[in-house]
Amino acid sequence: MGLRSWWRRRREDDEQPATTLPPAPTEDDIRQALERLDALLRDQNAPPVVTSRVSRIERTITDTLPRLRHLGAGSADSYSVVATATDYLPEAVGGYLRLPREWADTRPIDGYKTSLMVLVDQLELLGATMDKILDAANRADAQALLAHGRFLQAKFGHEAGPGLTLGPTGPIPPDPSTGGTA
Repeated sequence: MGLRSWWRRRREDDEQPATTLPPAPTEDDIRQALERLDALLRDQNAPPVVTSRVSRIERTITDTLPRLRHLGAGSADSYSVVATATDYLPEAVGGYLRLPREWADTRPIDGYKTSLMVLVDQLELLGATMDKILDAANRADAQALLAHGRFLQAKFGHEAGPGLTLGPTGPIPPDPSTGGTA
């Protein structure tokens, strides 16, 4: 390949429009995905063992959504929440619901496990993962609260003097009858 042909190809590549990525799902998009999943569960008359687990996962996702910004934009945890709501959870449930119910609930497909048992295992894994992510988001808020408390203590607080103990509302004076704190 000569320099001219390389340069010509290079200019043609530059003239092609840039690929644009679709926008990241919003909280409303995620909530709509969960609503579509609920409708699918109702329409297909999913068993209570499935609907209860899906509901628990959905509640955890819904509780996590306002805290996603604390997990960091583009973090693995944020991605997992979005992907669980829009892909992993609907795909797992949809795969099960596409099977004939009697067959799915009684015929082993994985050793001794039926399709229902396999789905329940998947839902338990997704639920545990969403619980861990919610805990991480809440811990981030709790750590921010602690950091702010340390800042306030450093800025405005007073060290406990001899014989004083700091309580939640301020210094606790010594108890004269015992010589210690009250």
